[in-house]
Amino acid sequence: MKVLERVVATDAPAATILIRLIIGGIFLSEGIQKLLYPDLRGAGEFAQIGIPFPEIMGTFVGITQAVCGALVLLGLFVRLAAIPQIIMMLVAILSTKIPILLGYEFWGFSLRELPIYGFWSMAHEARNDFTLLLGSIFFIIVGAGRFSLDKQLEQRYRGDTNTQ
Repeated sequence: MKVLERVVATDAPAATILIRLIIGGIFLSEGIQKLLYPDLRGAGEFAQIGIPFPEIMGTFVGITQAVCGALVLLGLFVRLAAIPQIIMMLVAILSTKIPILLGYEFWGFSLRELPIYGFWSMAHEARNDFTLLLGSIFFIIVGAGRFSLDKQLEQRYRGDTNTQ
């Protein structure tokens, strides 16, 4: 099996589209907001957190989130799109949630003002990050599902014109 065939292969059920809609929709929306409102969601926020080169990184992350989110929504190269999404979520957890867990700045990442710190505060603040991270890992494992462009490509590679 060729590499591209492995990337698009999926035996995931049709219901996988529900996970694609939520994960892809959130990434697309967040990416667009980083580009539309850089002072609030992109470079400005990155500067407050302590991300190096916030102007460059804010734009880069915004474009990456928007493109990967759109790919997930379409069900096109979902496994590949999930890789940068996983990296972005790990960085988000490291840079914003670990300081909340510890209650102090960590590796140069600032601690924002919250009423409480520690595990429960971090768990509350990280719920969206954990959902996006695990959803993206899910795509690496199962692929895009039956109702996807990946499934259409997989069928073309295999010479199968029947849909399941």
